[in-house]
Amino acid sequence: MRFFIDFLRVFFPNLCIGCANELLYSEKILCNFCSNDLPILKLDDYTNNNVTNSFYGRIKIEKAISFLSFNKKNTTQKLIHELKYNSRQDIGKYLGEWFAENLKKKTFMNNIDCIIPVPVHQKKMRKRGYNQITTFCKSLCSEFNIPIEVNVLTRAKNSTSQTSKNRLERSKTIKNDFVLINQERIEGKHVLLVDDVITTGATIEACCKELLKTDNLKISVLSIAFTEHT
Repeated sequence: MRFFIDFLRVFFPNLCIGCANELLYSEKILCNFCSNDLPILKLDDYTNNNVTNSFYGRIKIEKAISFLSFNKKNTTQKLIHELKYNSRQDIGKYLGEWFAENLKKKTFMNNIDCIIPVPVHQKKMRKRGYNQITTFCKSLCSEFNIPIEVNVLTRAKNSTSQTSKNRLERSKTIKNDFVLINQERIEGKHVLLVDDVITTGATIEACCKELLKTDNLKISVLSIAFTEHT
C-alpha cells in the first residue's frame, strides 16, 4: 500500500494549500508551518465581539463566533477558495473537526438545538455538486450530536457574486433571496446559522430576517471565517 501511495504522489503530489510545498505523510491539507501560522480568532466573549458587533442595529442574534480571520491572499482565503470552487470538501471536514475541538473547551455550543447551513441556489448546487459549508456543518453535528436542518431555509434566487460589492450593494442584491419553509421544525428552538465567510454580513442578515418569521426563535451565528475591517 505504501508503495502504491508513493507511486501516486510522483504524479499527483499532495501539496499544502497555504504554501504549495509537498506535504509530509503526517501532514494534512496544510503543512505544519502554515498550520501553525493560521490566523485563528481568539473570541471568548460570544455576545460582544467583532462578529456580533457587525450585526448591531441590524438583526437580533444571541451570540456569534468565527474560527479564522479572512483577508485577500492569506491562507484562510486559499482554504475557502479551494473548498468553494475546487471541490475540496475535505477542507470543510478538516476545518470543522479542528474548530469543533476548540469549541469543546468553550460554552458556545451549549443550548443549540439545531444547525442550519446557509443554503446555495439549486443552479449552483448542480454546477458544483455540493454546498461548500455542508461538510463543515457535518463535523460540528458529529462532535456535538446536534442535528442539521437543511429543509427550513431555501435560496430562491441565484444572485450574482457578492465579492466585489459593498455592504449596501450586497444587502440590496440578496434582500429577498431566501425563503422560509417548514418553519414548524424550528419553532421555539435556538438555531445556529452557519456560513463560510462573513464579510459585510448581508447574507446572514437576509437569512435571519427570514428565519425570524418563526415564532419564539433564537438565532446564533457561526462562520469558518470573518473579514476584520480596519
